[in-house]
Amino acid sequence: MGRTCKEGPERTALRTAFPVLLPRPHGAHELLHAGNARQNPGDEVLAPVSLTLPRLWLQASSAHGPSWAEATSPGEPWPREETETPPGRGAGPDPWPSASPPGVACSAILMYTFCTDCWLIAVLYFTWLAFDWNTPKKGGRRSQWVRNWAVWRYFRDYFPIQLVKTHNLLTTRNYIFGYHPHGIMGLGAFCNFSTEATEVSKKFPGIRPYLATLAGNFRMPVLREYLMSGGICPVNRDTIDYLLSKNGSGNAIIIVVGGAAESLSSMPGKNAVTLRNRKGFVKLALRHGADLVPTYSFGENEVYKQVIFEEGSWGRWVQKKFQKYIGFAPCIFHGRGLFSSDTWGLVPYSKPITTVVGEPITIPKLEHPTQQDIDLYHAMYMEALVKLFDKHKTKFGLPETEVLEVN
Repeated sequence: MGRTCKEGPERTALRTAFPVLLPRPHGAHELLHAGNARQNPGDEVLAPVSLTLPRLWLQASSAHGPSWAEATSPGEPWPREETETPPGRGAGPDPWPSASPPGVACSAILMYTFCTDCWLIAVLYFTWLAFDWNTPKKGGRRSQWVRNWAVWRYFRDYFPIQLVKTHNLLTTRNYIFGYHPHGIMGLGAFCNFSTEATEVSKKFPGIRPYLATLAGNFRMPVLREYLMSGGICPVNRDTIDYLLSKNGSGNAIIIVVGGAAESLSSMPGKNAVTLRNRKGFVKLALRHGADLVPTYSFGENEVYKQVIFEEGSWGRWVQKKFQKYIGFAPCIFHGRGLFSSDTWGLVPYSKPITTVVGEPITIPKLEHPTQQDIDLYHAMYMEALVKLFDKHKTKFGLPETEVLEVN
């Protein structure tokens, strides 16, 4: 079990008045980030996709990491996940603040506003923020205007990115999309499900997609408003329970299952997913009776090049320590330069990304699924994902001999 930090009454009062300014103490039973350890064989966790926002050279690859964990009983801490999870490790601290540079910038600007003649604006915003704090946990405030911004169509055409529908989805059901692979930033997941650039609402009428990311991003003032407007939701138990049980039907939560561990092996020419021991999303689907939809994004690994550290090297050791204790895995990567493709920079390479949404797997609602139930539907999901990959790989430039590596 994780350690619990006690805090004094002064700090408690400050955090109550301005929750965005202070981190939560250890032991908060939110859905924790990648690096959380599984407490039993059925308690693997998931990871949200990293937000498609400008990143530093050293990128917090699980900030979409995407991280995810399964729902547990009320009051029970969410387990943490890591690439190699030692048994018996308890829940650790909630990641705050987010590693997103835009989030840090928004916070800094608001704090600076306190020192100007416009200080009243900042006070009013933080006062309103205190009352609005739990809105992200209920799905946020989706804005079709923001999702239809013209900039997203330019973003789509740069690569280009496309969304391929293979089956209809019933509006009377709820869904959990397993998105693979994570890549460095999860650009396909962002463009397809957080914007209308690829017309996801027209291809799946009546379905409301919710792309999940770290809850820490929603503690960033102003940034949280943008995230909610795009249909992005935080990764915590309250949010998932609300969307799958109290928000009607037709909800689709997009989870990047591989998370930070998967991003560390992201490189051009490699098709590999971290899935074999990730069963938390299956248990979550069983508890709510949400159908599982395998989704594979061809080309996601092609848009950035990464320095891959071998197992046992100092670089990999540092990455695992960051993932274990801080909640993200730092990647050393590069794209092209802003003005020339022959130079290095942070602009992604213009490589096609095609996201194929597979056939939904009907999942029964089991309030207390057994380990056998979880293993059964997890095996069905893995088989469906491999079949989806094999069926479409030659259409998107891969040879017939290409095999999806499932780790």
